[in-house]
Amino acid sequence: MNTTRFVRKEDVKHNWYLIDATDQPVGRIASMVAHLIRGKHHPDYTPHIDMGDHVIILNAKKVILTGKKLNQKMYYHHSGYPGGMKQISAKKLLDNVPEKLLTNAIKGMLPKGRLGRQLNTKVRIYPGSEHPHEAQNPIQIKFDENKYVDAVK
Repeated sequence: MNTTRFVRKEDVKHNWYLIDATDQPVGRIASMVAHLIRGKHHPDYTPHIDMGDHVIILNAKKVILTGKKLNQKMYYHHSGYPGGMKQISAKKLLDNVPEKLLTNAIKGMLPKGRLGRQLNTKVRIYPGSEHPHEAQNPIQIKFDENKYVDAVK
């Protein structure tokens, strides 16, 4: 009789990955990052354990939005006061705070609740090509025709 083996959080080893977002669609990057930080690429994936890896995203300022999303897509938030609805277009958000565009997309693809908030801390997004995480020796991931090729050093 086979039994299912559940992984303990003490036994999980977290890797670091580096992704260059230049000329890549926001949704493609977000779905791949959500997959990596959730840990679904591990053969012994356990849904209720934080098995994910850390992800560094570079060149967030150079992501692309397909179709007319750049001008038509709006992001909303509310201050909590009557009449406090605020909106900003994707173009303004990309110009002013490009990290927020990717953060919103990735956060929407993670589970809601305590585990999702914990997983969201594993993403580091930078608008340029420099990052302070060289000591972690991140593994670079390259894109190949809308699919990613795992672990290219």
